[in-house]
Amino acid sequence: MYTYEVNLSWNEDRKGTVSSPVLSKSIEVATPPEFPKGIEGVWSPEHLFVAAVNACLMTTFLAIAENSKLEFIEFHSSATGILDKVEGKFMMMEIYLRPTLTIQNPEQEEKALKVLNMSEKACLISNSIKAKVILEPKIVVQEVVVA
Repeated sequence: MYTYEVNLSWNEDRKGTVSSPVLSKSIEVATPPEFPKGIEGVWSPEHLFVAAVNACLMTTFLAIAENSKLEFIEFHSSATGILDKVEGKFMMMEIYLRPTLTIQNPEQEEKALKVLNMSEKACLISNSIKAKVILEPKIVVQEVVVA
């Protein structure tokens, strides 16, 4: 079993600071601008929620890719969370994960897609939430040209 301690201090208005005794950097958080008295330009719980799913996809992918001996050049991923009201309560309904994986060997394309799909299914954050996680992977083959 593992534990992760996070502390929160209210600063002013609808803003606070999230920190952890084991991390050197803190994060300013606020109510998102879509809500009353929300603040633009500051990480919101909603952003952090979607970021947690996206970051988990990456870290899980890195472990599975290493174990699968999948060679890749780049990994990027964007994520979009859909927030809606259900029975009078706001809820994150869906999270779209759009990883782009750049590989060198076109023969590895099927394996790369398999590893990305396995990563989403094994992600502990995705497995811990109610929101539906939708993976929309893209594989880019960047062959090396020898001059």
